[in-house]
Amino acid sequence: MPTTALPAATLPTPSADAQAASQELSRRIALRIEAAGGWLPFFDFMDMALHLPGLGYYAGGSQKFGEAGDFVTAPELTPLFGQALAAQVAEVLAAVSPAPTLLEVGAGSGKLAADLLLALEAQGALPARYEILELSGELRARQQATLAASAPHLADRVVWLDELPEKFSGCIIANELLDALPTHAVAWRESGLMERGVVLAENGFDWAERPPTGALAEAMTALPVDAAFEGEISLAARAWVAEWGHRLEHGALLLIDYGLPRRELYHPQRHRGTLRCHYRQRAHDNFFWWPGLSDITSHVDFTAVAEAGFAAGLDVLGYTNQANFLINCGIGELLMARQADGGEQALRASGAVKVLLAPGEMGELFKVIALGQGIAAPLLGFRRGDQCHAL
Repeated sequence: MPTTALPAATLPTPSADAQAASQELSRRIALRIEAAGGWLPFFDFMDMALHLPGLGYYAGGSQKFGEAGDFVTAPELTPLFGQALAAQVAEVLAAVSPAPTLLEVGAGSGKLAADLLLALEAQGALPARYEILELSGELRARQQATLAASAPHLADRVVWLDELPEKFSGCIIANELLDALPTHAVAWRESGLMERGVVLAENGFDWAERPPTGALAEAMTALPVDAAFEGEISLAARAWVAEWGHRLEHGALLLIDYGLPRRELYHPQRHRGTLRCHYRQRAHDNFFWWPGLSDITSHVDFTAVAEAGFAAGLDVLGYTNQANFLINCGIGELLMARQADGGEQALRASGAVKVLLAPGEMGELFKVIALGQGIAAPLLGFRRGDQCHAL
């Protein structure tokens, strides 16, 4: 989850092996910049820093999730998150027949998959298959280990995919996926619209700008920005959502991430943008500090997500903050049942739920949007506090 950015000088020193991997990644990025004529869009830099096989952040072997990693996601805080989400998933699966499938895109450590499977089993709502789309071999291995340890009797229902299915009926979940898709860094200057890119510098990499072209220029022109401003435009997130308009035959996508509607995201108060790096529970904004060792994210434009889905033929079934969604899905009742058992676990659960719901924590910053095909609204998670009017 995002935090206030710190200077890179205050960050822990990476190990020698980590530094060596970053140096090799930097060498390959430098070759890419040279091959591109000396300037590389930040989109491509971010893509390599996160996903280059064997060296990128998500392709490497470092611990990423949980207290020992770089950031903590909702499933890592408490299984109550997955148990509450399971109520919404079960409602979608019940509306799809026959043999609906549950697909998680970017399953992290596998914790959410295990929690969902166990909760759906308890509700008598197990899907015929639980598919996981995960491109990182290292993360696949962690997910398999997590499922084998937490839900071994359900492991045979889980199948890993290499790409999006051609056609799909069921429920798709993506928790903190869109914020990590490579994004274009952009700027509105007195001289005009600019795309921000990366060039070689004496001590590594540096920023450089040039006018945008094509779809990026069109997207910038359409945004409500009329002053000096730096920000991000995720054409990849729009394209990913639009793909489901061609693939989803019956069911819904549940997308959970931190972000804002367009009018808030591009507000003058955010004139320096929302790009952030995360390393060992610390946020920083030096994107060229040991590339490949930090996660890189930006806030999601949920208006763009809704527009992309609607243009591709999907219905917008609901949009609200995480607190409203989880309360509607019964997390309060789940917490009360846990507290009835007493003990240290009950105290931990209470503290975790506070983080998930509090406006100053994840409750307001994180949003949930549902897009679907052939599903009646309102869904359980949006029956109170729906904010579609704000998109």
